[in-house]
Amino acid sequence: MFGVDDPAVAAAVRAYVKLMRAQRSVVARLEPALAACALTLTQLGVLEAVLHLGPLTHRELGRKLLTSPGNLTDVVDKLERRGLVTRVRAAHDRRQVRVELTPAGRAMIEDVFPRHAADIARAMAGLDPAELETLGHLLRRLGTAEGGA
Repeated sequence: MFGVDDPAVAAAVRAYVKLMRAQRSVVARLEPALAACALTLTQLGVLEAVLHLGPLTHRELGRKLLTSPGNLTDVVDKLERRGLVTRVRAAHDRRQVRVELTPAGRAMIEDVFPRHAADIARAMAGLDPAELETLGHLLRRLGTAEGGA
């Protein structure tokens, strides 16, 4: 397979390809509804994280969303221009800036997120609850595993 003689490497490549195809398929089913709200997945992620976790710094948001600092700055800039978030400097350390929801941002994410969650459930409906639990467990293990050398 692909010039790979090691069966473990070939199995990893096959699993990786399936993982990427599944991810793209699910995202393709979710993006149209978000586009109708003029949101990207990353913008939704910022709004959802701040809704559920409270005000967060750019660094904290970047870690939660697994996005680069430059991309996150662009995303927050766009949300701020739309009046959905605001940046607030900490009184005790003016270098620290937290991203907070505005009332309009809170109203939007509280309206959009339940529908988005239902869209996710529909996109994942090919698996039963036990399979989803197993998938979640396996993906967590994969995401936290150290790569072998």
